[in-house]
Amino acid sequence: MSNGFIAIDWGSTNLRAWRYENGTCVDSVRSEAGVTRLGGRTPQQVFGELMARWQQPLPVVMAGMIGSNAGWLQAPYLPCPTPLTGLARQAIAVEQALPYHAWIIPGICVDAEDNLNVMRGEETQLLGAHAELPSPLYVMPGTHSKWVQMDGDTLVDFRTVMTGELHHLLLSQSLIGVGLGAQRPDAQVFERGLAAGLGERHLVRRLFETRAAHLLGKLEKSAVSDWLSGLLIGNEVAQMQQQYPLAAHTALTVIGNPALVERYGRAFDMAGIGYRTLDGDRAFQTGIGSIANELEN
Repeated sequence: MSNGFIAIDWGSTNLRAWRYENGTCVDSVRSEAGVTRLGGRTPQQVFGELMARWQQPLPVVMAGMIGSNAGWLQAPYLPCPTPLTGLARQAIAVEQALPYHAWIIPGICVDAEDNLNVMRGEETQLLGAHAELPSPLYVMPGTHSKWVQMDGDTLVDFRTVMTGELHHLLLSQSLIGVGLGAQRPDAQVFERGLAAGLGERHLVRRLFETRAAHLLGKLEKSAVSDWLSGLLIGNEVAQMQQQYPLAAHTALTVIGNPALVERYGRAFDMAGIGYRTLDGDRAFQTGIGSIANELEN
């Protein structure tokens, strides 16, 4: 879009928006007004409040959970295999956004006997990642980590691992987190957790041992979070090695928040798996910019 556009990554718990003019990002906004945290407002009201920051109307392209059945307008899931280059042609116009011309990018799904999966928002990151670092396999760490198999620009398969959410639930909702107090980073404990997770074939039996370890004085209470993080990430990598062939020469790209990408990188290093990294925001903005340009044409 030659004069500019507004890109919005609108997820479950957060909203991030960037305003582009003449190919340059001139302003950005981050808030906790995700689709599950609207504070009694409708998505249309939140959108209006956001746009009030920018008086001059520009076209708006949105991705993420805003296109789900819990969002503003439900955008369809495109079935795998699907070429990422076709996302713009499937974008859904949002009439309630007028006078802004706005679209929501569709998600992608896998509907197979041995794999039922969906994604929203990650497809836009993948489009940008493919433009910058083409790979046959992408790993996207997060609350729900995605492992994505590509064939050229076509997304052929993906799996979701709930590592981040499981870490949160175990610490906040289970016996493992009772009485721990404040948590502090401990790189050595994280490494020990990684080694345990990579070598564990039956993760469930190791979880209670996390509580027993600090009760018996083998693990500092303040380091339980890092131990559990290492254990879960290590086991995720170990399990997914059975799904996708991974080795030192694998053309694997890890996309996401730099701090979380670094944690997964340590797991890949320990497992002897080669990888490259790409910042998740950069991948998203490259991808949504590509979609915006295609919508103009």
